[in-house]
Amino acid sequence: MNPEYYDDIIIGGGKAGKTLAPALVADGRKTALVERSLTMIGGGCINVACIPTKTMVASANVANTVRNSTLYGVKVNVPTVDLVEVIRRKRSVVQSARAMNLHNLETALGNKLIIGTGQFVASKTIEVITAEGKTRLLTAERLFINTGTRPLIPPVPGLTESGFLTSESIMELENLPEHLIVLGSGYIGLEFAQMFRRFGARVTVIGQSEQILSQQDPDIAIAVQTLLERDGIEFLLKAKVLRVERSGNQTILHIQVADREINLQGSHLLVAVGRAPTTDSLNLAATGVATDERGFIQVNDRLETNIPGIWALGDINGGPQYTHVALDDYRIVKANLIDGGNRSTRDRLVPSCLYIDPELAHVGLTETEAQRQGYAIRVAKLDASAVPRAKTLGQTDGLLKAIVDTETGRIIGCSLLCHTAGEVISTVQMVMQSQMPYTVLRDAILTHPTMTEGLNILFAKV
Repeated sequence: MNPEYYDDIIIGGGKAGKTLAPALVADGRKTALVERSLTMIGGGCINVACIPTKTMVASANVANTVRNSTLYGVKVNVPTVDLVEVIRRKRSVVQSARAMNLHNLETALGNKLIIGTGQFVASKTIEVITAEGKTRLLTAERLFINTGTRPLIPPVPGLTESGFLTSESIMELENLPEHLIVLGSGYIGLEFAQMFRRFGARVTVIGQSEQILSQQDPDIAIAVQTLLERDGIEFLLKAKVLRVERSGNQTILHIQVADREINLQGSHLLVAVGRAPTTDSLNLAATGVATDERGFIQVNDRLETNIPGIWALGDINGGPQYTHVALDDYRIVKANLIDGGNRSTRDRLVPSCLYIDPELAHVGLTETEAQRQGYAIRVAKLDASAVPRAKTLGQTDGLLKAIVDTETGRIIGCSLLCHTAGEVISTVQMVMQSQMPYTVLRDAILTHPTMTEGLNILFAKV
């Protein structure tokens, strides 16, 4: 078979790949983008991750607001959650975003947007089985791997045979679980736990560590757990699932807790213990591209693999698994290959947000990390109830925490558990990126009453 020659080939159309493709075309490069399915155009974020989950979180929060409306002096009927309509709304939002992405890619690439599954057959050559069943051989001077991740399924005896939900399949569930068991106490598990609790299900979260959100400071993790327990979510921590079985309409988990074994029964089981790289189907052995022990592609700080002319972008390269990081991966590659710049991943400041209610946003180091790295620090804490805007909204739950370098006066970390924390953290991030002292936020004239105004109060406590 004669290969088709391109200047650049992008495998996978997630945030980094779909943004890079038009830039390469505009630079005069003959570029092809291979995406495995029309239903994944735009990548995991808009199809099975960020956008659909946050759409459903919004529905859950509306239900919770209605349920608690009497606290605001408004009397309404107890809400009835129509999960079919929740799913319909989610699908509508996803389909709209997907259609926009498809339009953009078809405009930029035309017939060089190839729907099919690709794998390497040589260092710079891939074989693609198209959606129509045809085989095409593509080769290029440069290749960019952007195939993302999928739900990680742990090797628990009986798990596969018993049946389970993932972060993807649970968003197609049109009947409310009677009792949802969530295996995993990280970001994914906690978002779905609160969502389905607010939809009306009983929810139990199982975590293997001593605390939920094992990367956070204990005080923040405890504050989050307390809020979720107030919602009625049950937790079982320091627990190891030994085996799973299905009996009738119940899933039974046999769990080791300390020196005893207990059984937990639920109608549905969600496995949310992390993400696995989508590299096993790429036949990377044909290229010599190196991966780590988990299968993530190893890259340097310019996102280059060990094979010249091959880059790995987004979740697949083992960096922080956020869409905004994938976008920055695109910026790095574009700067270095198109704009004549010299950008890298070194010292980039990556914010995160857990979309529970209230949100937990974080940027920089935790207190634990700062101490481990030898910083002399000052720590400021503030109950969210001290923020005037929080009182007006009836959103007084939460904790704001800042870590300041004693020597320089610069903020080196911040965690915000409060209403709209994902928005407020950006203000802190801008001050950190500008290397300004914490006093900028302490003394700034910030609009009253806003949640951002809470930064005045927080940093006055340093």
